[in-house]
Amino acid sequence: MTTSKTTPEAGEGLHPKRWLALALLGTAQFMLILDVTVVAIALPQMGMDLALSREAVTWVVAAYTLTFGGLMLLGGRSADLFGSKPIVFAGLAVFTAGSLAAGLAANAEFLLAGRIVQGIGAAMLSPAALSVVVRLFDGDERNRALGIWSALGGGGAAVGVLLGGLITAGPGWPWVFYINIPVGLIVIFGLLRVLPPLTPAPGPRPALDVLGALLVTAATGSAIYSLTVAGEIGWTNPQTLTAAGAAAALYLLFYWRQQAASSPLMNLELLSRRPVGAGVFVILIATALMVAVFFLGTFYFQQSAGHGPLVTGLLFLPIAVATMTGANLGGRLIGRWGARILGTAGMLIAALGLLVPALWATTAATTIGVSFGAFGIGALFVVASATALGQIGPEEAGIASGLLSTFHEFGASIGVATVSSIAALSLVAGGGDTGFQHAFLFAAAAAALAAMISAVVIPPRPAL
Repeated sequence: MTTSKTTPEAGEGLHPKRWLALALLGTAQFMLILDVTVVAIALPQMGMDLALSREAVTWVVAAYTLTFGGLMLLGGRSADLFGSKPIVFAGLAVFTAGSLAAGLAANAEFLLAGRIVQGIGAAMLSPAALSVVVRLFDGDERNRALGIWSALGGGGAAVGVLLGGLITAGPGWPWVFYINIPVGLIVIFGLLRVLPPLTPAPGPRPALDVLGALLVTAATGSAIYSLTVAGEIGWTNPQTLTAAGAAAALYLLFYWRQQAASSPLMNLELLSRRPVGAGVFVILIATALMVAVFFLGTFYFQQSAGHGPLVTGLLFLPIAVATMTGANLGGRLIGRWGARILGTAGMLIAALGLLVPALWATTAATTIGVSFGAFGIGALFVVASATALGQIGPEEAGIASGLLSTFHEFGASIGVATVSSIAALSLVAGGGDTGFQHAFLFAAAAAALAAMISAVVIPPRPAL
């Protein structure tokens, strides 16, 4: 057995199997990120096989991202309270069980239940795994490890679109979920062998604000429901307005809870700081645009343009690569240009790119336009992190990172719900391209408006 002498806290040096542990934890994190794009490519086939309504197809994406984002901060607090190692294993087990349930689903209710369970597992696993990485590494090695961890996002998107196409065209859509089962089991048994005993950090630990997590998740869920049903019943229908009103009321209750709780889930004072608030705004818009593009594109390519899932995955590959390239170039330019200029430019590039499929509904125009827009979206992720985390102390870095991750998932949920409602006509068989074009036009307009807002809210580059 591995003894405590090999653990970082024992003072005997870093754990000798830390890089193997990073590989296993990174594989788990990669699986969580990949689960958005790999499922997106399979949505049309999934919808046909299970006779899913447009609302149900939308919730296949939103149920996962909403639960993931709403409970992520609670998962991070659980890791602080009970220790990161047991929460990692619990999260892996729950996510794997949810994947099995989703793959076996024969109807919408079973499928959505599996996606919710997956989201719960992801909310436990992701912050706890990052906490383990931080504790296993130190100094320059920690920076290298965190750089690898950050790169998993773009890689997950790129691999997800291709893998989703291969699986859906081959063994079928249930395997986009089944593939998580052997991966999850391998990671669990691997970590049992390589992780040292990681006791909770000494000192006072925050209590779990379960009520706060439930309130913010329910509020965002009500908002997504109102956005989703509006596509069928109208934006001014009493049912739509009631759901929107319930969301507003729940958000107010959440605000009250955060003021009254002894250990609140979110540090709302941190959100009120201009750099953090601006970074959260950028990550929300960037993720909403990115997931909206994947959702609209996969249905346009397969349902309207008549391409199969494999061809759709290949068509999305340059889009994913453009996102990664934009993020890489953004990391090089942000020091020279500053976050405000780069953020505004990224939004404008996204707006111009998404305008192309709104005007010309062809496979070539959609692929080229969306790839160009994705290049700008990629840079926005760098802007969001640099803006939100660049001017806070190390003691608040974990909280601020958690806020970014939470709003990243909320942006995905809101983005897919909004464009699904706008494109409702095109998402039914024989609905034509009009709905898709309107949704792309809305996304382009939202990016242009966000560019104007970014030019004001993102702090200017400090004078040298």
